[in-house]
Amino acid sequence: MKGKVYLVGAGPGDPELLTLKAVRILRSAEVVLHDDLVGPGVLDIIPKTAQVHNVGKRCGRQSMKQSEINDLLVKFASLGSDVVRLKGGDPLIFGRAGEELEVLRHAGITVEIIPGVSSAQAAAAAAQIPVTHRELASSIVFLAGHHAQGQSADGVIEHLSPKTTYAVYMPGYGYATMSARLITAGLSRETPCAIVSQVATPGERVYRTTLGELAAAPQLPAPTLLFVGEVVRMAEHATLESEAAWWTPESLADRTVPSDFLTPDFVTREPVLRGD
Repeated sequence: MKGKVYLVGAGPGDPELLTLKAVRILRSAEVVLHDDLVGPGVLDIIPKTAQVHNVGKRCGRQSMKQSEINDLLVKFASLGSDVVRLKGGDPLIFGRAGEELEVLRHAGITVEIIPGVSSAQAAAAAAQIPVTHRELASSIVFLAGHHAQGQSADGVIEHLSPKTTYAVYMPGYGYATMSARLITAGLSRETPCAIVSQVATPGERVYRTTLGELAAAPQLPAPTLLFVGEVVRMAEHATLESEAAWWTPESLADRTVPSDFLTPDFVTREPVLRGD
C-alpha cells in the first residue's frame, strides 16, 4: 500500500507561525524532505524516529535537483511511508509545488497540501505594511526576482499600476536593473519600496527607500523580500515618529509627502522565538 505525501508550509521560520495541522502532521511524520530555509525550531518538532533529508536549493551552493526531489517523494511514498515535503513559507507560492503535484499524481500517490504563512505575509506584518488599502492599493502581485530583473524568457513587465502592491520574492541584489524596469513599466521614481531581510528571525531588518534610490540600497542578508507600492509609506519605523501624524484620514485626499519622509532608513527588530 502506498503512503501519502503532505506538502506542508513551514512559514517564515518562527515555529509559532505554523498552523496546528502542520504541527500535527510533522509530529507523526515518517519521512521529511525539507527546504534549507526551514527554521530550526520547526525542525525540532519532527520526531527522532523520522528520516529527515535536507533537499533545499540555495543560490551559489551545491544542491539537489528538482527531479531528484521528485524521485525521492515517489520512492518513499511507494514504499508505504507517509512523507512530509516541508517548504518555507507557503508551498503554493514559488515553492515548485506544481511540479511535485504532477509527478505524484502521475505515480498514483495521494497528496494533501497544508498551507503556511507566506514570506510576503510575514514580511508585510513585520514592517506593518498593509498590502491592500481602500485608497492606495486594490490588488497585490507576486513577482519572482529574476522576472522583475528581466532574466527570464517571459520576463516582460508592462503597464504597472500605482494602485497595486508588488511583492518581489528572491530579489537578489540587482536593484539598479530592477528599479529601471519597474520605472519603465510605468511606476514613478518616487514610488516607495522596502526591503525586508531575514523575517521572523533575530536578524530581521527593514530598509525603506524609493524606486529612484533603490540602486543605492545596501545588500541585506538573504533571504530578502522587496515591497513596491504606495502602501509602503505606511510602514512603521521606530525612528519615524512623524509618520503616524502624517497618516490621517484627511491626508489621503491630498497625499503630499514631506521632503524628508522618504529618506532611506533602517529598523532592526528582535522577535523572541520560542519552541514548543
